[in-house]
Amino acid sequence: MSTLDVTRAELALIVLYLNKAEARDKICRAIQYGSKFLSDGQAGTAQNVDKSTSLARKVFRLFKFVNDLHGLISPVPQGTPLPLVLLGKSKNALLSTFLFLDQIVWLGRSGIYKDKERVDLMGRISLFCWMGSSICTTLVEAGEIGRLSASMKKLEKELKDDEKNHNEQYRAKIKKSNERSLALVKSAMDIVVAVGLLQLAPKKVTPRVTGAFGFVTSLISCYQLLPSPQKSKTT
Repeated sequence: MSTLDVTRAELALIVLYLNKAEARDKICRAIQYGSKFLSDGQAGTAQNVDKSTSLARKVFRLFKFVNDLHGLISPVPQGTPLPLVLLGKSKNALLSTFLFLDQIVWLGRSGIYKDKERVDLMGRISLFCWMGSSICTTLVEAGEIGRLSASMKKLEKELKDDEKNHNEQYRAKIKKSNERSLALVKSAMDIVVAVGLLQLAPKKVTPRVTGAFGFVTSLISCYQLLPSPQKSKTT
């Protein structure tokens, strides 16, 4: 395979990645929270970038609430414990509400809807919904990691030490556990971001702290959206 072919293949993957609206949204999110970290709540160029990027991102999320509405009414995998089912459905409901209310906020910030007080109230309620969905996600991921850990220990008893690395089922569980651990870290950090945006603890969670946590979770989201190696080989 020539250098040109490799370059062409890599560029094709980049194009495939950037064609995702979700990927572009998370890149903009990284810019938004990176700017918030730099501004630390002070007026200036960085704060202007933060505000303008925040408004631009809302366009990417138009009608996105339908995704979680669909997840809310979709059946869950068999064998899922009831507490995890309820937490998962609560996450879908809260996230769908957040995304729906976020559209009203966009209408207000863009000047289409004129009632500023109601827009501010909707914005605050939407952030509480997002914080609630992040809490639910954190609990779901912690519970699923516990389930995976138990099934891996059971599988370990059936396999010899030298068989673990060659067993497809065991390797798949390790990969899934790693993915869920990363999702757990992201959702837990997003709770801090929500606390910062709502100014529930302004002395501890400053705009700089909010920006730092938001920037890290944005990078995690960008990483999670990368094409998997298996998909890359088949394209």
